[in-house]
Amino acid sequence: MKFVITIVLFLFLAGFGATQVLDISNFGGKPDTDITKAFSDAWTQACASPTPVKIVIPAGTYHMGATDVKGPCKAPVEVQVDGTIKAPENPDDLKDAYQWIKFQYLDSFTLSGSGIFDGHGATAWTQNDCHKNTKCSLHSMNFGFNFLNNSIIRDITTKDSKSFHVNVLGCNNFTFDGFKVSAPAESLNTDGIHIGRSFDIKIINSNIETGDDCISLGDGSKNITVQNVNCGPGHGISVGSLGKYENEEPVEGLFVKNCTLNNTDNGVRIKTWPNTPGQITISEMHFEDIIMVNVKNPIIIDQEYCPWNLCSKLNPSKIKISKVSFKNIRGTSATQEGVTLLCSSGVPCEGVEISDIDLQFNGSEATAKCQNVKPVTTGKVPICAA
Repeated sequence: MKFVITIVLFLFLAGFGATQVLDISNFGGKPDTDITKAFSDAWTQACASPTPVKIVIPAGTYHMGATDVKGPCKAPVEVQVDGTIKAPENPDDLKDAYQWIKFQYLDSFTLSGSGIFDGHGATAWTQNDCHKNTKCSLHSMNFGFNFLNNSIIRDITTKDSKSFHVNVLGCNNFTFDGFKVSAPAESLNTDGIHIGRSFDIKIINSNIETGDDCISLGDGSKNITVQNVNCGPGHGISVGSLGKYENEEPVEGLFVKNCTLNNTDNGVRIKTWPNTPGQITISEMHFEDIIMVNVKNPIIIDQEYCPWNLCSKLNPSKIKISKVSFKNIRGTSATQEGVTLLCSSGVPCEGVEISDIDLQFNGSEATAKCQNVKPVTTGKVPICAA
């Protein structure tokens, strides 16, 4: 009797480990058609399954409208996309969707495959007037990953988003591996990956080409790893902007290592707004083993961040920056000033370390400018002038 119970238990556990495969074609999802409903129907079945499920979208070109799929699901779900999925070209066709495709409230979720999510953003970029209008309306992002735990995005490409490519909110233990972002330099406001109020996020082995920050950290971002990432074109890897609003949460623990920035407007950057109510802390920011190729501002702390001069610098930033290190950063600067540490006069930066910096401008060493900070320097570094 005990032997029979053991065999039954073994078969049950083995069954739980098997992954069921759902092809989108079985739900009416054919190439060159709109698969919004087909994907939603496949997701409903997958999420209700007590055993792991993989939804497969094979090679081919598909169309999809605004999509919002949610958990919690009964077992892990994977979506494998090997085709190209296109958003509507007209931004109005997505109505008021903040994100084109949203995955929310999931545990052990995987999005994988060689597929491309094409946001058809060119029309939206021509309508973007945020550089002169503080009340501009933003178009849909390609992806929203909201409140996901223990999940991974692997090898997928996001292309030509109408706004940010990816927004990560409220996630924990979430990884991008082999992720690709593809958009031209003139694509306005198209941050590659924006992270907010999330913990233990990893962006590794990825390539990001876009018209704004390759990676940006919003408030509440903690324990973030960026490693083996290529960025460019774009505006670099940025912490912030922060301080514009009340009730923001501290940003703690960023480790950027073995990255290359190529022809970007900035390299590694921390930016906070002046004359605003926010007064959180930014701490434990570490940038190491980074190559700069013709980068305009390779190393920059900017606590007077005021894009397009649409704000006031009457009062200094209230954001406290501490425990920041820049180590072994080398390459070429597109401007004479390779290092700019412009800290707040109200709350000067503390615990800033600079070591082994080798940045060249037109064949000579780039210079450094420091304000309201006294960095600790070791090895080769440019002289920090006030």
